[in-house]
Amino acid sequence: MAVEEVLGEVSRLSPGGGLVEITGGEPMLQEREVVLLMRHLVDDGYRVLLETSGERPLERVPAEVIKIVDVKCPDSGEGDTFCMENLETLSPLDEIKFVLSSRADYDFAREFTRRHNLAERVNAVLFSPAFRKDATGTRDSSHCLLDPQELAEWMLADNVPARLGLQLHKFIWDPAVKGV
Repeated sequence: MAVEEVLGEVSRLSPGGGLVEITGGEPMLQEREVVLLMRHLVDDGYRVLLETSGERPLERVPAEVIKIVDVKCPDSGEGDTFCMENLETLSPLDEIKFVLSSRADYDFAREFTRRHNLAERVNAVLFSPAFRKDATGTRDSSHCLLDPQELAEWMLADNVPARLGLQLHKFIWDPAVKGV
């Protein structure tokens, strides 16, 4: 869809403003179009959220947009993809998210959070246990690669300035369902 078509559809669904979240895949792969879209949405009175992997530069994102930036942990296989310059684009409205698969991922996220003073720079730092890729059927924490209770205990013991986040859609719907 062209930017004008997207703006028309947003206006039809939520005339006069509201909340719009731009998510992926990776929205910043279409940087020219998505930055233009975000600028128009902000100018039209919408509150705009951008969910991004953090692998692409974010300096052109309008300052009014709330960025939810994923820092990939080592066990994701994408641990070296985060664009470190994006730390300079963060505002007190933004969020940083780590999806954790192991104790090594937790240690990485804990140290990254401390080394870069994330708790002082953003609205929220989120640690979330990853779900197994083959998870299906039951909707409970048995599909998590890290037990949420154990993760919470580590966070409390280390006094990590982060919140525990759960991927609620995987507890509400079958974990294998996409697009919810």
